[in-house]
Amino acid sequence: MRDKIQEALHTIGDRTNIQDWKAVGGGDINRSFYVKTDQQEYFIKGNENVPSHFFKAEAEGLKQIEQTDSIAVPHVHHYDEPQKKEQAVIVMDWVPSGSKDVSEELGHQLALMHQHTKDGYGFHAPTFVGELDQPNSKKDSWLVYYRDYRLKAQLEYGKQNGLITGDRESRLQMLLDQLHNWIPENPGASLLHGDLWGGNWMAGADGKPYLIDPSVLYGDRAFELAFTELFGGFSSRFYEAYQEVSPLPDEYEQQKPLYQLFYLLVHLNMFGESYGPSVDRILKAYTSN
Repeated sequence: MRDKIQEALHTIGDRTNIQDWKAVGGGDINRSFYVKTDQQEYFIKGNENVPSHFFKAEAEGLKQIEQTDSIAVPHVHHYDEPQKKEQAVIVMDWVPSGSKDVSEELGHQLALMHQHTKDGYGFHAPTFVGELDQPNSKKDSWLVYYRDYRLKAQLEYGKQNGLITGDRESRLQMLLDQLHNWIPENPGASLLHGDLWGGNWMAGADGKPYLIDPSVLYGDRAFELAFTELFGGFSSRFYEAYQEVSPLPDEYEQQKPLYQLFYLLVHLNMFGESYGPSVDRILKAYTSN
């Protein structure tokens, strides 16, 4: 991996001496490194046997967010598009972590990011949610995109791995048929991080919040906020600050479990039956009649 990283640094024009190099935490999927050269500090993630668009999807997502000039992200210098069994890396700026509470700034700035909209829903290229490939398309209807490219895609994953069968499968299919009762057809198509749990943002030493590891799409901003509530990691001040800029619609509380359902299905398909009861609870609540 060191040779691959050296090659990537040379690609971006940094041929200076490496002063420091160490493995750091950076998630369960990739190997992550802090690298300091005479020129700059970098955060570099590496992997092998990954699809060619694995790091491209992350880089494209960070670029989309960066271009809004609303909230900070690490700048991407380089990413590989590997062939099978090749090592691949993505090279970003190193962001030193800070101790300041930036919950208010995070709420305000996320709301500003969500004000960047497009005409259609979805995304023009496949992304990843965790380790799962996330197929995408651009649709005129948020309801169609969310039903067909999010929930149905997870239904198919679950059927293939034997985790969505029997009553669970029947109720999920019933819910898909009735989804129009709760999910809007044409909310604003906001730029969304797409995988915003507590581990995918950080407070920088410069006093700014940073978003990391996106799985971007354009969609209902309530989808993003619902996930932030699923596993915690966001303070009450974050939600207050968000609503100061962009109040959520009255229907949010009714929609929230249906948006959280997607992420619970992802966790079910990635980690197994421990997430099954949470999935079933939502399915039963919306298909009891």
